Amino acid sequence: MPIIDFILHIDQHLIELIREKGVWVYGIIFLIIFCETGLVFMPFLPGDNLLFAAGALAAIGQLNPWIISAVLGSAAIIGDSTNYWIGRKFGTRLFSETRKFPSRKHLATAEIFFEKHGGKSVLIGRFMPFIRTFTPFVAGMSEMPYGRFVAFSVSGTVLWVGTLVPAGYFLGQLPIVKNNLTLIVLFIIGLSLLPLFIHGIQHYWAKRQTQKK
Repeated sequence: MPIIDFILHIDQHLIELIREKGVWVYGIIFLIIFCETGLVFMPFLPGDNLLFAAGALAAIGQLNPWIISAVLGSAAIIGDSTNYWIGRKFGTRLFSETRKFPSRKHLATAEIFFEKHGGKSVLIGRFMPFIRTFTPFVAGMSEMPYGRFVAFSVSGTVLWVGTLVPAGYFLGQLPIVKNNLTLIVLFIIGLSLLPLFIHGIQHYWAKRQTQKK
């Protein structure tokens, strides 16, 4: 599938976009991150690996590291706020019982995560695919005070961008990383999904224990 190929070989596709679009690539990257964080129906778009790849390309002069960091950060913050207000205005009305993706089950997972961690889920969820898309929506649906939401959103974004872009910048050009970038991307995806997997297992066993009682 094109989206899977784009995610796994994101560095190559970004280089192609830079050659074809020039400085407009910054706008394309902004749009990708904005949609991933701002539209509850777009959680499958690349996030973590896009930041890492952008940092790696900045290291070889393909992108300006300061501009790309500002673009990624602003896209994530604006996307979060957009998602928050969509959730606050429409809530579960956007989710159909018959739709498989995203489904009410995906929303329920984010709601459980939000109930457990409260406002911190906006910050913590920034590092977790899917959860990072649904959490702002749930925060808005729960009528979390907007000022508090923004504080967590900005803090999470600074940590997210400030971790993955420099990681790509300093590690992306190491021969072992550069020659195995697809595996590195898969590792990043797996690592970012690990907390969600652990949370799912914990919820499953807690539910089993409750049923036994």
